[in-house]
Amino acid sequence: MDDRISRIIIVGGGAAGWLTAGVIAAEHRIDSQAQHPFELLLIESPDVPTIGVGEGTWPSMRATLQRIGLSETDFVRECDASFKQGTYFRNWQTGGGQGDDDSYSHPFTVPTDYAEANLAPHWLALTDAPQFADAVTPQTGLFADYLAPKQITTPEYAFVVNYGYHLDAGKFAELLRQHCTEKLGVKHVMANVSQINAAENGDIQSVTTDRAGDIAGDLFIDCTGTNSLLLGKHFKIPFQSRQAILFNDTALAAQVPYTEEDQAIQSCTHSTAQTAGWIWDIGLPTRRGTGHVYSSAHISEDEATAQLLAYIKETAGDKAAAGLVPRKIPFQPGHRREFWHRNCVAIGMSSGFIEPLEASALVMIELAAGMIAEQLPPTRDVMDIVAKRYNQKFLRHWDQIVEFLKLHYVLSARNDSGYWQDNRTAASIPEKLSEQLSLWRFRSPWHQDAGAVDDLFPTASYQYILYGMGFSTVPRHTCSHHQDERQRQASELFRKNAARATQLRQALPGNRELLNKVREFGFQKL
Repeated sequence: MDDRISRIIIVGGGAAGWLTAGVIAAEHRIDSQAQHPFELLLIESPDVPTIGVGEGTWPSMRATLQRIGLSETDFVRECDASFKQGTYFRNWQTGGGQGDDDSYSHPFTVPTDYAEANLAPHWLALTDAPQFADAVTPQTGLFADYLAPKQITTPEYAFVVNYGYHLDAGKFAELLRQHCTEKLGVKHVMANVSQINAAENGDIQSVTTDRAGDIAGDLFIDCTGTNSLLLGKHFKIPFQSRQAILFNDTALAAQVPYTEEDQAIQSCTHSTAQTAGWIWDIGLPTRRGTGHVYSSAHISEDEATAQLLAYIKETAGDKAAAGLVPRKIPFQPGHRREFWHRNCVAIGMSSGFIEPLEASALVMIELAAGMIAEQLPPTRDVMDIVAKRYNQKFLRHWDQIVEFLKLHYVLSARNDSGYWQDNRTAASIPEKLSEQLSLWRFRSPWHQDAGAVDDLFPTASYQYILYGMGFSTVPRHTCSHHQDERQRQASELFRKNAARATQLRQALPGNRELLNKVREFGFQKL
């Protein structure tokens, strides 16, 4: 076993590097007193700041933090975190004209009894129906009231309704660094990588650093962000642009102060469509993270900035907008053609990035780190098999992200700009998505549309976007006796859901109220 994988080198810190280090180290207990299966070392540049602008996570982050042994109380306190229950969309369908309620929600909780019952056809049959998400889950009612997804007596990581987080990415990386180095046995070197050195067989043998000399390893993980030093620059793995499908390529980010100290904190991401993109708005305990992501081919930077400042004035007042200079973050929507090449695998921005809609960036890091940790090749000769499977899976994940995000744009009826019209041109719509939309004209998405157990987006998410955006499904008629019985069952589920929504709104604290209690008392440990 002279080709045993005994030393893993992660190049790059930030959320990508440290989350990956934590997941691998926790899975393999490299800090245990037993003989170490391998050494894990992270090289971090002292000169590269974290891009993080205030990030959204999926509910999967709870399991990831638990997996690496982080206390939820510590996480909330140290990362300026708040609770996120989904996304609230405004002005995506029609542009929200005078008196037009153009809004809908994509909550983290699937519709009531979703495993057994598809409520969508029954909701479509109602003549005076509430919004789809409001009818099928109690969670959206909590968005409107700025309520939390649990109580202070709910143990760490447990929930009353499903939730993820909003967090400060810089503080998150710092907490992970501390946890990985102090509790999980990860070695940390502060240095800049100046050269990548190849072995005779074409693998990476070592990296040369300015402060620690040559550092050799058996597996290299590239977390160097958009630089993609190892996979992109050294191995020259091509970048596959997805801009022909999803046009956004620039973000303007700003930190907006609260006007009052005890102001309510949103428990969902707000996404408000503009003429050539959309504005995100996430509530952290100390500030709001707000930004405009847009297509530079459809709007100028000055116009995009003006729209962002107008939004901030409208939602936070003139004082909050005064003197704000948003930070410009250009990006290329796309990903590498492969992610694991020879003995190098890229994670995070070095593997790809599409756009912030539906907050898929951190979950892709979680999935990548999880697969490497679980399927870590014991020897070099097995590595190529694992790499092949990894590449197949992550190409499928990227395709799913592109298709699901495109769904939001395709369904819009906005005609106020070339951006929205261009988003509906047939050439910009992936073939699989076109086929699905044709099918969904006659039957609503449900379990039969799930491709694999590890699909990134459950079929429930497609229902929330489709019917939130006013999509029409006209089902074929089925036997009336069965139909009547199902309609009765559905009516009972709608009634139960409404009752549960009322009960939760009375029982759950405000998002800020719970966060204050966590800071003071902490959650119960499981």
